[in-house]
Amino acid sequence: MRYSFVIPVYNRPDEVRELLESLTHQELFDFEIVIIEDGSSVSSEAIVESYRGSFPALRYIAVPNGGPSRARNLGAREATGEYLIILDSDVVLPPGYLTAVDDYLEKHPVDAFGGPDAASDDFTTVQKAINYAMTSPLTTGGIRGGSADGMEKFKPRSFNLGCRRSVYLQLGGFNEAMRFGEDIDFSLRLIEGGHSTALIQEAFVYHKRRVDFRKFFKQVHNSGIARIHLETRHPGSTRLVHLLPALFTIASVIALFLWIGRLGLLALAVIFFIDAYHRAGRSVEVALLAVPACFIQLWGYGSGFLRAWWGKYILRSKEFIAFKDNFYE
Repeated sequence: MRYSFVIPVYNRPDEVRELLESLTHQELFDFEIVIIEDGSSVSSEAIVESYRGSFPALRYIAVPNGGPSRARNLGAREATGEYLIILDSDVVLPPGYLTAVDDYLEKHPVDAFGGPDAASDDFTTVQKAINYAMTSPLTTGGIRGGSADGMEKFKPRSFNLGCRRSVYLQLGGFNEAMRFGEDIDFSLRLIEGGHSTALIQEAFVYHKRRVDFRKFFKQVHNSGIARIHLETRHPGSTRLVHLLPALFTIASVIALFLWIGRLGLLALAVIFFIDAYHRAGRSVEVALLAVPACFIQLWGYGSGFLRAWWGKYILRSKEFIAFKDNFYE
């Protein structure tokens, strides 16, 4: 097999069913699937077994809980394909996904690649709103693949990341001690090692985040914290796009005390609404929910960044992650 899909899962058999079902509709079947059950109390084994006859090669491996990075690394060692394609369990692939990857690699044989995340029609309004907040150039500068000319060089992320297996193993895979930012750490090590990377716009996935606004805040807050940790590991890797949410968070606090500042925040909310309306299927409901989602994305990331910056440079504290119940929440 040329490709090996490596999928860690923890207590989410329904997600595994949706993902495997989407893989049955691929136009190209030159792949194997390696599913790593990471110490789940709700097993996906029965779901995997029900798809056993649908693929050329499908493996299910149950291991003690050690977090998604360890599960990905185990899966990579078990895989046999020339390229690994690492997915989160909460993604669904459109039928042309692997064809888009294969066509690109035939013309541009890079060492690693990734693609954007998108919202499908069956997403809930909250999922669509959060997807907009995570992919809009107005909030993330297009750095997640939503824009080919984003504010920094695209770095593949773990929900949709491909890599030559030989390169992955050479780099040691994901840092198993990291919970947030481990995929960016891996991408930075790829680039620092001189390996070629690419954004394949057509190789997008539907990322069905199982979150509400409270969980979304926790997620992006930890991502902001992780950015300071990444700067420690990779000096000079922080760009303007990473600083902007922190600056916006500070400016928002000041704005609340000034009438013109409050007016500015209101104007920004209108801009978010209009842009989300046009980008997210012209749905008023999604556009309305996109407004708080965007502010949560910016304030959550910005406050996490400031919290970790204060801890590292003022208090001289060690690395930490907030809101950590387990590796998957």
